[in-house]
Amino acid sequence: MIVTKEQLLKFCFEVFTACGMPNDDANLASEVLVSADLRGIDSHGVARLSGYIRLWEAKRANLQANPKIIYETPSTATIDADAGLGLVVAPYAMKVAIEKARQVGTGWVAIKNSNHFGIAAYHAMMALEEDMIGFSMTNASPLVAPTNAMERMLGTNPICIAVPAGKEQPFVIDMATSNAANGKLEIAQRENKSIPLGWVQTETGKESTDANELKKGGALMPLGGHKGYGLGAAVDILSAVLSGANYGPWVPPFVSFLNPLPNLPGQGIGHFVGAMRVDAFRPKEDFKIHMDNWIQRFKEAQRIDPEIEVLIPGEPEFRMQQERSINGFGLNQNVANDLLDLAKKFNLNL
Repeated sequence: MIVTKEQLLKFCFEVFTACGMPNDDANLASEVLVSADLRGIDSHGVARLSGYIRLWEAKRANLQANPKIIYETPSTATIDADAGLGLVVAPYAMKVAIEKARQVGTGWVAIKNSNHFGIAAYHAMMALEEDMIGFSMTNASPLVAPTNAMERMLGTNPICIAVPAGKEQPFVIDMATSNAANGKLEIAQRENKSIPLGWVQTETGKESTDANELKKGGALMPLGGHKGYGLGAAVDILSAVLSGANYGPWVPPFVSFLNPLPNLPGQGIGHFVGAMRVDAFRPKEDFKIHMDNWIQRFKEAQRIDPEIEVLIPGEPEFRMQQERSINGFGLNQNVANDLLDLAKKFNLNL
């Protein structure tokens, strides 16, 4: 199925509003979801839409949430997301961080009682429009085993840092702290493909190429062994221990057919976002000149293969976004079937 950005935005909006989500929130949630598909992160785009609706049907996601600041200082805040979708709550929190950065140079916001927030890049990149450096991260349901362990203790816990430039495209690194995001396994499952060694381990801790290993009790593996384990743990602490959300093995599962564990230590899942004004450190014009210089020099690095260029983090996604915004793109048939099921459920056209 070939679709356009406009078609997906309209369809997501209609699904969210059919579930009672206010129009402004539905527009924002749709934009965050579709932005993932446009950037080529298909695992976090409309493929997740049916999962959000199932969470709502299970009364684990509040589509009419009213997030509130429950604690703050001039440069920090903690937000209770009211069990809302992270697709809506994280941008709200980022606006708070940006406003604090305008006032005092930096702003940092921890969020609890939330749900899955889509791609981290959307939220961090909000800071770019203000000539700020943006940060976003989130914990997630436990799928990753710590180094030398068999038990799932951490989520894929992504980190994104977005840095503005001048004439060049911004530097945007958006990465899971596991070797692969669970969404990549789901894509491999839909396409009936094996996965590279190093992505998952069996329930006894041996590496596997089976994309269905998690269903058999296995676990994702941290990025680069103990280094990724450390990064994922740091994200868990900043996103959840700091905010009052659930952490480690207690983070509620994204899938609606699995219930959260009893005796949870916190509320929902947690995020952490931040913004830093460039001109809190040096004149922004000077910074942008040197950021452009940094980017240009790295792109000019001597190539291993003359036919394969050196790219800056965020550049492949920017190119994909340009192409897909103009030409549309194909949906995996299983994802298309999910959307068609939603269309039937809510009496909509796709």
